[in-house]
Amino acid sequence: MRPLFEEIDYQSTPLGDVILRRRTMMTLDNLEVYEIMLGEDFLMSSLFTVVEEELSRLGLAATQKVFPDTKLDVVVGGLGLGYTAKVALDHASVGSLNVVDYLQPVIDWHQRGLVPLGPELTADPRCRFVHGDFFKCALSDGPGFDPDDAGMKFHAVLLDIDHSPDHLLNEAHGNFYQAEGLKQLAGRLHDGGVFGLWSDDPPEEKFMAALNEVFASVETYVVPFKNPILGRDSESTVYVARRA
Repeated sequence: MRPLFEEIDYQSTPLGDVILRRRTMMTLDNLEVYEIMLGEDFLMSSLFTVVEEELSRLGLAATQKVFPDTKLDVVVGGLGLGYTAKVALDHASVGSLNVVDYLQPVIDWHQRGLVPLGPELTADPRCRFVHGDFFKCALSDGPGFDPDDAGMKFHAVLLDIDHSPDHLLNEAHGNFYQAEGLKQLAGRLHDGGVFGLWSDDPPEEKFMAALNEVFASVETYVVPFKNPILGRDSESTVYVARRA
């Protein structure tokens, strides 16, 4: 019989202890749920994946409008359980996908097949895991998002790391969400390239103002999803910004 709760792995990292666990939710027809914890913070749960998937769908739909006949080079910031990356790879237009994650154990879990999408992602030749700090990679004088080509530009960058621009996993990320940080990210994009962001909070006026200062167009999508824990729908936000 499958255990109701299991801690699959536990590792110490510079950001704190990171834990992979699996539970069986008897109230949801014995649904098997995978969770990633960073200390007391939930990083990801397979119970809630709709908005992470919409980040790829909305971001790449906007990208394809600008580059309709191009094999797209895409970055996903934050691997988690792999749902944003998986939906990106479902797009035949994606030619390469670099998934940047600061937590080496999370990359290892995928490579070892400890999470459901791990084998599929690691088997896709377009997909590359990059162990690094997304926010430092985004800097104009940083290492870039491709270890073999520091100056490489991308058609889309899709970010799902912090809870929101105002609710950060690490306060050091804060400058990224200001206009100057976003300008440096925009320099990693082709002209017309797209920056997409997942946020657990409603659209934020201050962040919207910073985006509008840097990008030619900015759209927000409030995405509802079923929340069986609360017994009602919840909402998160996807930002989609296009470089001039």
